[in-house]
Amino acid sequence: MTSPTEEPQPPAVPYGTPDAPRIAVRGEAHLEVDPEIARIGITVTARGRDRRSALDDLTRRNTTVLDLVKSYGDAVERLETGAFSITPELTKHGRGERVRTYHGIVHITAELTDFTALGELTSRLADLDLTRVDGPWWALRPDSPAHGEARQQAVREAVQRAREYAEALGTTLSALVELADIGAESPQPYPSASGGRMRSVAYSAAAEDTAAAPLDLEPQRQHVHAQVNARFTMVPPRL
Repeated sequence: MTSPTEEPQPPAVPYGTPDAPRIAVRGEAHLEVDPEIARIGITVTARGRDRRSALDDLTRRNTTVLDLVKSYGDAVERLETGAFSITPELTKHGRGERVRTYHGIVHITAELTDFTALGELTSRLADLDLTRVDGPWWALRPDSPAHGEARQQAVREAVQRAREYAEALGTTLSALVELADIGAESPQPYPSASGGRMRSVAYSAAAEDTAAAPLDLEPQRQHVHAQVNARFTMVPPRL
């Protein structure tokens, strides 16, 4: 019996017995799949000699951007407005706090599923005055079937690996003892998937009056990983 001050000890790793030898293996899967969504960041800016003119300009440009994005209908799965600010810029010389101009900024995020519409929308947004476009950032949905497929492949790989070990001993598997995600017994911060590292390209507004040609954007393939630990018992081999 442990005293109240003693740290509880983790359970011992289960080992096999001569009558029920165990095999511990790791199953892994690595898939490369097409992205399902693309996100772009839109930054709308305005400047004015006074706060009201900067705000009016920002409101007008923000409405233009939102109307343009919404005109793509079902191709846009999500549209969100983030940070908004109106900031005074003080003069660099002279005494006192004199405001030289006001800067207004609105950040917008759009999520699209139609990548053909994405190229056209990105070009049209970048063609607007004082409008910046960042992205695209390619991704899979959290409930994408690709994640489940990777997990299933990892389990199948673990079973196949365990069978190969058993066959090398001239025996067969008898039962599954344990199947667990890597780190399931010692929770850690969930690592970001390698597919989450996405390319980022910025576009500034064009100066010409002619409409910009749609950008040809090649979707970035996404990498999905899955790992499991598995323990099996096997029929006692004849050594």
